Amino acid sequence: MNCPSQPAAIPNSGPPRLFAAYQPLPKIYDESVGTQGIRPHWKAFASAFEKLGLDELNARWENGRKVIREHGVTYNVYGDPQGMDRPWELDTVPLLISSDEWRSIEEGLVQRARLINLVLQDIYGPQQLLRSGLIPPALIFANPAFLRPCHGIKVPDNWYVHLHACDLARSPDGKWWILADRTQAPSGTGYALENRIVLSRILPEEFRDCNVQRLARFFSFQREALNRLAPRHRQNPNIVLLTPGPHNETYFEHAYLASYLGFTLVEGGDLTVRDRTVYLKTLEGLQRVDVILRRVDDTFCDPLELRNDSFLGVPGLLDSVRAGNVTVSNALGSSLMESSAFLAFLPTLCQHLLGEELKIPSVATWWCGQAEEQKYVLQNLDKIVVKPAFGGVLRFPFFGRNLALQDREDLVDAITARPFEYVGQEQVAFSTAPAWAQNELEPRGVVVRAYVSVGQDSCSVMPGGLARISSRSGDPVVSMQRGGGSKDIWVLSDNPVEQLTLLLPSGQPIGAVRNAAELPSRVADNLFWLGRYAERLENALRLMRCVITRLSDESVSHGQNEFTVILQMLVILERIPRRLVGRVAYKELEHELMQLVYSSTRPGAIRELVLRMRQIASTVRDRFSADTWRILNQLQLDSRSRPGRLPLANALALINTSIIDLAAFSGMEMENMTRGHGWRFLDLGRRLERASNLAETCRAAFMADRTPSPVLWPLLEIADSTMTYRRRYFAQVQLQPVLDLLLADQGNPRSLVFQIHALKSHLANLPKPSLSRTGSESEGKPILPLKEPSCAAIEILTKQFLEQRREPLYAFLKEIETELSSLSDHLTASYFSLSLPRMN
Repeated sequence: MNCPSQPAAIPNSGPPRLFAAYQPLPKIYDESVGTQGIRPHWKAFASAFEKLGLDELNARWENGRKVIREHGVTYNVYGDPQGMDRPWELDTVPLLISSDEWRSIEEGLVQRARLINLVLQDIYGPQQLLRSGLIPPALIFANPAFLRPCHGIKVPDNWYVHLHACDLARSPDGKWWILADRTQAPSGTGYALENRIVLSRILPEEFRDCNVQRLARFFSFQREALNRLAPRHRQNPNIVLLTPGPHNETYFEHAYLASYLGFTLVEGGDLTVRDRTVYLKTLEGLQRVDVILRRVDDTFCDPLELRNDSFLGVPGLLDSVRAGNVTVSNALGSSLMESSAFLAFLPTLCQHLLGEELKIPSVATWWCGQAEEQKYVLQNLDKIVVKPAFGGVLRFPFFGRNLALQDREDLVDAITARPFEYVGQEQVAFSTAPAWAQNELEPRGVVVRAYVSVGQDSCSVMPGGLARISSRSGDPVVSMQRGGGSKDIWVLSDNPVEQLTLLLPSGQPIGAVRNAAELPSRVADNLFWLGRYAERLENALRLMRCVITRLSDESVSHGQNEFTVILQMLVILERIPRRLVGRVAYKELEHELMQLVYSSTRPGAIRELVLRMRQIASTVRDRFSADTWRILNQLQLDSRSRPGRLPLANALALINTSIIDLAAFSGMEMENMTRGHGWRFLDLGRRLERASNLAETCRAAFMADRTPSPVLWPLLEIADSTMTYRRRYFAQVQLQPVLDLLLADQGNPRSLVFQIHALKSHLANLPKPSLSRTGSESEGKPILPLKEPSCAAIEILTKQFLEQRREPLYAFLKEIETELSSLSDHLTASYFSLSLPRMN
């Protein structure tokens, strides 16, 4: 089938059953169905959609949701109960736009981008538009988004907005209107790309047969445009994507785009300014930064000259921009044009600056800073939406006809007191599009966010964009923060579409590169602690499995037996209170152990450690493959299970599943990560934590009972060395061979000496430290002063312990813990501190 050229794919007997049952809302334009039935460019898709059948549609919809979960696609809404784990909502039915209609939209978007740029050039330059009265002064000088320190700063090629987004909606007569301009750091391109990947996977034949235009050309254009923004057109410029961090609502997109475009994902603390030049702090030293693709609001980008309470920016960044040593995209101060009030003046400005009418008009807007417009708004509140002119005044728009009498009076008083802070807009009845819900199609309000990437002398419009739909039919607000969903946009082509990729052409020669990529010190820090928490979680899982299996098998009323000694271990390790050892109610002990498994707030509990591990992993997600991230997502999903009616059995099932998930993560780490500094710090954290846990657990075990026999099998279980011991000795456990296996066996990957060897190897291959707490050069690499435990040393310690001289073994294990803690502190001071020496 071919969507654009075969509108007659549906028989004359009538539309498909699903679309026949579909009921558009009255007096509202529907994207798929008109007065004559299904619109021509929807017919072939509708026919193919119908042929899939309900069971297949539901199966594909579930598959799409599974892909989203596996990819970890989230949209974080502040205050949302799901927190950082709110999954991205994608509808199974795409939004189809014909090629002819899209060409006219493209022309309007390119014109809009040119116009917005010319306005910004004037406002941050000669300000002739202000002098001539085409822009009221209050629209600029009362707007917090007008950054006075940016006035007069030259930007490359005089382009302020390199990525421009517009929110579009249809009026009831089918015409497109622009609701808002997004000029600061427009979000959504990464989500649009992910939507395309998911939907083309669950509807592959429909996607191919409809000749859907691809997105790769847009991203290729954007990447090349950013390359050309480098100061003095440097070859192979260093481009970074500046993110506020993992708690930002669109952080998934930041990490996703950085990986897709090949840029380094950084936070403000990763950058520093030296001699009016921006540098990235890496383990190898300072690396110059040429272009910053920012996702941080411009006022937060420089605490020295802009917002002094910001912890997200880079002190001195604006001065580096002023000196022409770095380019920020979009330019600082460009958020000025996001003010809704500008929509009222753009028709006149377009005529003045371009000599043209707006190709796509803005929704009717009245700025209350003008007397006549204020009067009109107040007299027509019943059919107007009131919004903040500059942001920050109202969280959500006020629909005048829905306001209670007192709320209406309060709004009128607010507008009268500070009229320049408010705008009124015509209440647009958004067009609807079919959405898949509960085995049927229902109409949802839809708003399209379209994107324009601007290059040196040309523009590229993303063929599609991000469609957002309302959370329910008839809802006048389309907002992701209020529970709305999204759609992939299929812009249809009249001809077959060629396959595109961001990779270099196959015929273009490239040289082999084996050097480690630059690693920001913050990333090294997070990878180190990810390794530590992964190992800490595994130790907790094995420890709890050891306890729960024995609780299931034994009676706690027994005397000094293996189970009681294990409880003593938990007391020494500060996992449970001392009162639970001895004669205690079974239910009370079970409840305490279930807390250690399921609590998300108790330090050291399994679920709490999973959450910590996930939070750290999210800060470096651009460093992991899709498969690795799927494993981490699965670990978190598995940890959400509840105790149910059989708490001990369910807890054991959760523990066993989580151990398998961790083993998969460890396997991906060892087999798939290149042996650069990132992998080295991840494994450093793992080895250091494993050695520390082993020493601490052994010391607690031998302190729990003066006769070591009851704790030897549990120790082997916790250290995952039971089978090794059985195959090697074919005998009951004894202290010396157990200590030898766990502490001195160089062939046992769980032994202490194995961890020490790995730590020494990593430390020898680390770069010379260039970071320190004191701001001075570190003297050298961290060293591990511990002596490796030998068979002879283990023999002596065993003999002393059996002769009731236990302190040497305790002291030996405690010394290991202390030295490992010192090594962790030394690594932090040498590599992870963000205090840098000034360059000479």
